[in-house]
Amino acid sequence: MFITPAFASAAPAEPNAFMSFLPMIVIFVIFWFLMIRPQQKKAKEHQAMLGALQKGDEVTTSSGMLGRISKLNDQYVTLEVADGVEVVIQRAAIGQRLEKGTLKANK
Repeated sequence: MFITPAFASAAPAEPNAFMSFLPMIVIFVIFWFLMIRPQQKKAKEHQAMLGALQKGDEVTTSSGMLGRISKLNDQYVTLEVADGVEVVIQRAAIGQRLEKGTLKANK
């Protein structure tokens, strides 16, 4: 009638499978470089810092408590938080190592 048979039988072309997944791949790559990779790097640095702790180091815990390491073993650390006051915490609870003399400056 009004539509020619050649025009009526033309089906729309299928999009390429790779092109349909391309936006998801780009989002994953961006997510990897902005979130996952920096978090892994920070965790690796924290583990190295925990492995390098020594007796006498001044540290802060993840809860904010300051102290000087008096004893340590594989899992636990004994912190001297005041003269004669010692607290036993897990080694993983140490947030960061402080510079020498930080505790004297805060008293």
